[in-house]
Amino acid sequence: MDFPTIHTNIWDAVIAIPVIMILTEFIKLFLKVPKFAVPTIALVLGLIISIFYSHRGDLATGIFMGWFYGYGAVGSYASLKSNWLAFRKEPSYPAEK
Repeated sequence: MDFPTIHTNIWDAVIAIPVIMILTEFIKLFLKVPKFAVPTIALVLGLIISIFYSHRGDLATGIFMGWFYGYGAVGSYASLKSNWLAFRKEPSYPAEK
């Protein structure tokens, strides 16, 4: 068995994950999906985009990279949300005089 040849490019690094994040947010906004289903939606979007658009013609590579796209979007969203909540929270220590 040969491993698939995977070429990363600007699409992988800069466009795919933000596109999946935006599409997932639109789906959350318009379809009111439960919170536990959101990572699955991002994964499915990542697989669809990877298999049918960015790695068309090579199913193994499409599936492999689709997992990275989907879970990259989930991780990026979690990181952004955590940082935003930490930024907005008041400090827990008293102000210095």
